[in-house]
Amino acid sequence: MFKAIFTNSFGILFSRILGFLRDLLTASALGANIYSDIFFIAFKLPNLFRRIFAEGAFTQVFIPAYARSLHRGVFSANIFIVFLSIILLITLLVNLLPSLATQAIAVGFDEKTIELASPFVAINFWYLPLIFAVTFLSTMLQYKHHFATSAFSTALLNISLILALYFSNDKSQIEIVYYLSFGVVIGGILQLAVHIIAIYKIGFTKLLIGGFKYLRVKSELIKKETGKFKQQFFPAMWGNSTAQVSAFLDTFLASFLATGSISYLYYANRIFQLPLALFAIATSIALFPRVAKYIKNKDEEKALAFLQKAFWFLAFLLTASTIGGFILSHEIIHFLFERGAFSAVDTLNSSAVLQMYMIGLLPYGLQKLFLLWLYSKNMQMHAAKIATFSLLAYIVFSLSLISPMGVSGLALASTISGFVSFTLTVKAFGVKNFFDILLNKKAFYLILSAIFLTILLLIFKDFLHVHM
Repeated sequence: MFKAIFTNSFGILFSRILGFLRDLLTASALGANIYSDIFFIAFKLPNLFRRIFAEGAFTQVFIPAYARSLHRGVFSANIFIVFLSIILLITLLVNLLPSLATQAIAVGFDEKTIELASPFVAINFWYLPLIFAVTFLSTMLQYKHHFATSAFSTALLNISLILALYFSNDKSQIEIVYYLSFGVVIGGILQLAVHIIAIYKIGFTKLLIGGFKYLRVKSELIKKETGKFKQQFFPAMWGNSTAQVSAFLDTFLASFLATGSISYLYYANRIFQLPLALFAIATSIALFPRVAKYIKNKDEEKALAFLQKAFWFLAFLLTASTIGGFILSHEIIHFLFERGAFSAVDTLNSSAVLQMYMIGLLPYGLQKLFLLWLYSKNMQMHAAKIATFSLLAYIVFSLSLISPMGVSGLALASTISGFVSFTLTVKAFGVKNFFDILLNKKAFYLILSAIFLTILLLIFKDFLHVHM
């Protein structure tokens, strides 16, 4: 388990470093103007669909369904064809009516800018069917406990975009956007290629080819399985989309605040997402196939044992990250961003937002573990209800806190919704099961470690202030 977690974490870290380099090069090539806005808008729509439709929801429903299927090859082929057909249809519609798609995500663009951006939206959208195929193959690899390909392949998109920027170095800005847009598609092709190679190497090619070959003959045998999959997929999709809705509302509400508020949320959230991705998401990806298999085999004791190990592993890492991020929020923002147009006042405001986000790191991270239990037990509808309550909590608290606290209030509202979501998830998981995990001598060591780390970081912070 820990080898898989390390593989995922290292892959995510490698990709994030390349992503940061890509952002620096993009800023250098395009700056902050209409052309950079056009590219980010063009790439935003397929990314939004990918996060909601292809990645989280699909994986969470497919692995338990695949584990239970009696005709896995045919079942996999059927699901792949149905979903890819839908995504290709959406992609073709976007390419036929790119201006409508552009208007849907860039309400503030004038007619001329929409006309300029439309071709890039059409090009970038071809990334979606490619990344769905990648997600499908990645999920099958996860089932076989093969994580390396998926973990490191995410860096290929960043490498493709970095090369696009390199080869377009002496071009006009609109040509650079063309290079970047085709770089996105090439990055998707590269990701798909390495997944096909990995599928071949682990011997899954025969199963998939057989599934496609006998799909028409055996389609009746999987009718019940595919019907159940589709019923579970849409609640899972809604459960995954609420986070994207919250992020949209964050930006929308921040636009009514002082200039720079949206940027403060963006920079602080980028830092908050790093430990969440490195530890919580990497752990949940590594753990999910095993938990799903144990629950399918009615071996809940082993599933709980794995959850317990992962819980304490995450609890220590996320607690340390929370304390470090909260106490050193100013120093982190100052070190990473305070240069050029990013002033000391910007650092102060961003660090306040980061502190509010960091309070919620532990519940957000640990909740991902207990959600595995719900998804493995086909409780996608229950998870969707939890996500809905969490979203409602965010809306209520964001509207309540935006006036007295400004942009920090939005971050705190997000944290409170995280606690609501965590509490409801634990209730669904089972309060007794949760306390069986929590009532452990490791809890005492966790508290001691937290106190020691807090004292150590406060001393370090004072030392920095004296010598800065």
